[in-house]
Amino acid sequence: MIVALIDSGLGLLPTAAWLRTLRPDLDLLLLNDPDGAPWGPKPEQWVVDRVLDTARLALAEGAEVIVLPCNTASVTALEQVRAMVGDGVPVIGTVPAIKPAAAACSKVAVWATAATTASAYQADLIARFGGDADITGVACHGLADAIDRGDLPVIAEAIADAAARTPADTEGIVLGCTHYPLVLDDILAALPPGVRVFDSAEAVAGQTLRRMDALGRPTAGRGTVRVLASGRPAQLPSAAAAFDSGRLLGALPATGPVATAPQR
Repeated sequence: MIVALIDSGLGLLPTAAWLRTLRPDLDLLLLNDPDGAPWGPKPEQWVVDRVLDTARLALAEGAEVIVLPCNTASVTALEQVRAMVGDGVPVIGTVPAIKPAAAACSKVAVWATAATTASAYQADLIARFGGDADITGVACHGLADAIDRGDLPVIAEAIADAAARTPADTEGIVLGCTHYPLVLDDILAALPPGVRVFDSAEAVAGQTLRRMDALGRPTAGRGTVRVLASGRPAQLPSAAAAFDSGRLLGALPATGPVATAPQR
């Protein structure tokens, strides 16, 4: 069984790495979109069309399960993808872990892209799942783009800037962009001791496996990882080799050794 993961850039790596860890024999199809990235600032219909086209490609390549490990794709196109593929193909979206964070912490910050921070979608999630917690949105300017480039100095600067703008006494940080778990340890190092960090990659991977197993079909594969970049056969970008998740999935640096961002 082939599981396809769709994102504009490296945000698919954390969920894909969890799938590789939990089910090493699973065949993965990673579909990123360097030609169209980033998706966040694009018009809504453009994103819907792009995600639908990518999902059609995934089906043509044999995918039986589709994962959208991308907040923009999930918010904008999840229901459209489900309607297109029908009930026989599970489609798993991604939602920031606001509910568990609000249940565990009284003061929470949601770190996300500027577009997501300003969106009605995030405001609705906070209203629906925030409970009695005091929740603040913190725009992490440039962090996702720097992760896509594997630019470790800029990553460090963006994290430091977001940490400086996070309200004092914050008890929990929700990672509202699927890129951010790639630099989890860097984020933890920039926060005061004891601050908890919540991300959804492991939960999305777990839900993917449950939905996949519920199909009742053989799931064992050869543990392959295939990449399509804007529809073209490719390798993971060399920037992915800066992160443990990327290396686990077979990413290699373009030339010479790569300085690595510490991971959990």
